[in-house]
Parts: sequence; C-alpha cells; structure tokens
Amino acid sequence: MSAIPSQSVTIRSKRVAPWRRTALDLAGRGALHLVLIALSILFLVPFLWALSTSLKDEGSVFAFPPQLIPETLHWRNYTDALTTVPFGRYALNTLFLVVVRVVGNLLSCSLVAFSFARLRWRGRDVVFFILLATMMVPHEVTLIPQYIIFAKIGWVNTYLPLTVPAFFADSAFYVFLLRQFFLAIPRELDDAARVDGAGFFEIYWRIILPLSKPALIAIGIFTFQNSWNAFFGPLIYLQDRSLYTVSLGLKQFQEENYTIWTQLMAASVAIMIPTLLVFFFLQRRFVEGITFTGLKG
Repeated sequence: MSAIPSQSVTIRSKRVAPWRRTALDLAGRGALHLVLIALSILFLVPFLWALSTSLKDEGSVFAFPPQLIPETLHWRNYTDALTTVPFGRYALNTLFLVVVRVVGNLLSCSLVAFSFARLRWRGRDVVFFILLATMMVPHEVTLIPQYIIFAKIGWVNTYLPLTVPAFFADSAFYVFLLRQFFLAIPRELDDAARVDGAGFFEIYWRIILPLSKPALIAIGIFTFQNSWNAFFGPLIYLQDRSLYTVSLGLKQFQEENYTIWTQLMAASVAIMIPTLLVFFFLQRRFVEGITFTGLKG
C-alpha cells in the first residue's frame, strides 16, 4: 500500500493593517460626533427660537418666512417683562428655597446613604428595599394626605412644606445615588479611622463626605434644577403673591400678558439662564458623580 502523504493546511489570520485600523477608528468617531452634534442642534432649536423671539418686535413674531436672527435686537423686551411682574422678588424667594433644599438634601440624604452603605444593622436591606419601593409610588397618591397634614399644623401659605421635608431625606433617588457612590469607597479607610479612635459620625464627616464631592455636586445640581423649576408644590401651598416663585411668576405673567409673545419669551429665557449656568460650570463634576455611582452595587 502506498502511503498517502499528509497535507498540512495552514490558516493565516488576516490582520488589518495599523493605518487601516486607525482610519476605521477615526471614521467611527467622526460619525459618532456628527450624530451627537446633530442631536445637540435638534435639542437647541427650541431654546434658540425662544431667544430669537425674545429679541424681536411684535410684528416680526409671526412673519413668514421666519427670521432666526432679528434685524434689530429689542433688549427692552427683557426689562419690560421683568418689571411688569416683580420677578426680582420671585427670584429671591426661589433662591431661598433652592439654598435651603440643597443644604437639607445634602445633609439628610448623605447621612441616610452612609447608614445603608457603611453600617451594619438588623433589617438594613429590608428597609432599603422599602425605600426603593417608595420611588414607584406616584406623587399624586401622597399629595392629598400631605396637604391635609400640612393644613392641620398651619403650614399652608408658608415655605415650610417646601423646605422641611428636605431635611428628612424625602428623596429616595438621592439616597440611592449616594449609597452607590459610598459603596465604591474602600472600607479600609473606615478600619484605619476606627484604629485611630474615630467614631461613625467622624468617619462620615471627615472621610466619606470629602471623598464624595462628585456625587454631592450631582445631587446639588439635581436639587437646584428641581427646586428652581418647581411649579406644582408652590402652586398648591403658596397663596400670597409675595411668596411666589419664578415659576408662579411666569404663570402670572402669562395670564396677564398672554398676547405679548416677545416679553413672554424674554421672561422664559431669563428664568432658564440660572440653571444653564449652574450646569455649564459644574457639568464635569456632574458627569463624574453620575458615572462613579455605578462602579459597585
């Protein structure tokens, strides 16, 4: 019998040249950036249109074809809109609520999150599950009971219903966000602090909070935006116009001057500016706080 010669088959892997791989990466990143730029422009269109309308005269608002950049900038629309309704007083009222709620949420939510993340006590996981379950309850379900309670203790037409709950960790989402961030901090720091004689509160105040600045800034931005733009809560509890916030002031201006579109857009843009500035200057910390909370769960 003649031996059949064995044939070895070699399979060569096709390798992509480095220059081609670099070109593909650049093309993919370029396409991704183009998509993001297009989406950014799409989201900016309503704001740019409101800004353009706020600088037009009344006759140019419904002109066809529409003009994005007015020929003459009417800055007087802003002064007229902000003086027709006392937006200065409303802005101070809103700023007071914002500061109190930011301080209250940062202190109370971080303390509760520290208990869930760093302390061990019986029933901790069950209580945390119940806390998360409250996020599924619509606000409309608890609205009437809360109003009845605040009315009976005489808090209606005051800032107390809008500020006091912030000092009792009324936001389960903020507690959850901070807990996730605290879990990512090494526990060896706690052990080293206990060896030096530090108690739980000292560990919370001197170690955990200084290391959690990105998460705290993210919570602060969330609270600032929610408090500055809040409408439903102030609408229910505030009756005296001297206590109004900017959202209620804008609604009042709309009811009294609903046909003056240029001034209405001017007031709307002026109210949006503080939240845009806060997010613009703190966006890096905001992104860090949101990203790092998912490191460990």
